[in-house]
Amino acid sequence: MFAATVKLSSKGQVVIPKDVRDSLHWGVGVELVLLTTEQGVMLQTKPLKEKLQSAKSLRGFLQHKGKAVSTEQLCKPVEYDFDSI
Repeated sequence: MFAATVKLSSKGQVVIPKDVRDSLHWGVGVELVLLTTEQGVMLQTKPLKEKLQSAKSLRGFLQHKGKAVSTEQLCKPVEYDFDSI
């Protein structure tokens, strides 16, 4: 999660910093919805109506920044210890 401070221009515009746009995968032409809340405003991407995204377009959407995990490790059954729940 990123936090940034921005200034409102004389035309009522704000610039969303590049690192924030990149982390949200907001590119040129992305449509955003501005919602007012009790705390201020919230920006979110405009929901897609009928246009479905291809699986290829979702590549890299979920990123793992830790140590690589082998396929064998991922396929192991999960053992639950009910005493710790």
